[in-house]
Amino acid sequence: MVNFVDLQKPLLYRLMKLAGVIPYTVELEPGTKMNFWIPKETLKKNKKSDKNFAVEPQKPTKPVLLFIHGFAAEGIVTWQFQVGSLAKKYSVYIPDLLFFGGSYSDNADRSPAFQAHCLVKSLRILGIEKFTLVGFSYGGMVAFKIAEEYPEMVQAMVVSGSILAMTDTISESNLNQLGFKSSADLLLPTSVKGLKTLFTLAVHKPMWFPKRLFKDFIEVMITNRKERAELLEALVISNKDVTIPRFQQKIHLLWGESDQIFNLEFAKSMKE
Repeated sequence: MVNFVDLQKPLLYRLMKLAGVIPYTVELEPGTKMNFWIPKETLKKNKKSDKNFAVEPQKPTKPVLLFIHGFAAEGIVTWQFQVGSLAKKYSVYIPDLLFFGGSYSDNADRSPAFQAHCLVKSLRILGIEKFTLVGFSYGGMVAFKIAEEYPEMVQAMVVSGSILAMTDTISESNLNQLGFKSSADLLLPTSVKGLKTLFTLAVHKPMWFPKRLFKDFIEVMITNRKERAELLEALVISNKDVTIPRFQQKIHLLWGESDQIFNLEFAKSMKE
């Protein structure tokens, strides 16, 4: 049976290529790879080069924007509408975090710090020295970790619907408020009802989709369930282990007034 979400991917990929970004896989080490969408011009072949020779990415010539997705979908699905708007003035890079899209690692580390380390290592391979970060939800927590540990690379940040770290108190309070026993129950739905609930919480004005489309979305987008559940477990830290870094970058918090997962009070507290 045809999966309609999967069927739309080739069209999305063609549109993204027209907008100026193309897929590229960075192998960090045996067993660990990250998929990216990178500026098309950084992979131009030299006319004199061997046609069979693999092309290495060149350093970008425009200011670099790095977009880090959240838990609901892979990178290009999350950020597709930003590419066309920004690719002409900026070098846009959109990764799939580990266990999303085609990115994978056999390393047992599931922490945001490991995601951050792999992203930065990939960016260095791609010839990137400095960039501006845009992080959403889970991707915002990874972005904060990058800014904390690699301040010399991060020029500025935009963070939306995210917090510095998921403490056990915040996690328990949020789950109780939303009516879920665990983050996996919320973010890794196995049923159409569960996915509809997540969509209702996550978007400002939910749109109607046929039941079949929700089923197809679960099949295509919510993969690597075991590893993603482990990512959620590794996200929660004890209150006593929380430290607030002295960020050197300018940080812009972009928030929805009706955000039901991380409400506006979280943003105000972070700003303070």
